[in-house]
Amino acid sequence: MQLAGPGVFGPPKDKQAALDVLREAVAAGVNHIDTSDFYGPHVTNQLIREALHPYRDDLTLVTKIGARRDDKGAWLPAFSAQELTQAVHDNLRNLKLDVLDVVNLRIMFSAHGPAEGSIAEPLSTLAELQQQGLVRHIGLSNVTATQVAEARKMVQVVCVQNMYNIVNRGDDALVDLLAQQGIAYVPFFPLGGFTPLQSTGLQAVADSLGATAMQVALAWLLQRSPNILLIPGTSSVAHLRQNLAAGEVQLPPEALEKLNALMG
Repeated sequence: MQLAGPGVFGPPKDKQAALDVLREAVAAGVNHIDTSDFYGPHVTNQLIREALHPYRDDLTLVTKIGARRDDKGAWLPAFSAQELTQAVHDNLRNLKLDVLDVVNLRIMFSAHGPAEGSIAEPLSTLAELQQQGLVRHIGLSNVTATQVAEARKMVQVVCVQNMYNIVNRGDDALVDLLAQQGIAYVPFFPLGGFTPLQSTGLQAVADSLGATAMQVALAWLLQRSPNILLIPGTSSVAHLRQNLAAGEVQLPPEALEKLNALMG
């Protein structure tokens, strides 16, 4: 969900609308919320706490560490042991939790996406925090297949969160590999993120099915692989309901064929 201000920085334009989206999502059966204390910073977690605490037993909050924001909202790496430890404690405090369900280690070796390099040092810090009982499960974000393999030698990896959608499919092989390994794949920017998906082919399929283009894009992801979990962003109850309705969209073989040809 897109709960903080523009660029995931600062407060939302309408705080009550953000609280309403959170409450409506959980009431509608959503049981997986993606967040981070660097969203805002602090803003998104504080909204989640205000709207939903005490949390339902079946609700999983998945957060991220490994980045920070400067005073202009830029995204900066935050990999040191001190920064990672502080980030875990910030998430705990602002979500009002004693232990975090899942913490994704966000890797920022490049501003342009996943880049090779050992992640052993920051991951060892997160593993230590897990051993201290502050983190239940560990995931990874913005990583390569090589980094996933390295991590699996150190900890149990429960999920990988990378950029992936119907036209940005560089992780096709990784999605399939993780499915074989029983690891969830959570695509961020499933609808294109800050640059929403635009495709005449996508729109044509949507029109033929009586759905929106964004619903078809989400439905494609759900049918792409059983290990894919969706975290589409939204800041309104109406958009939330449209996203949830994507779960009812069934893509026939001829539609899938057309959609599979949309790779950018």
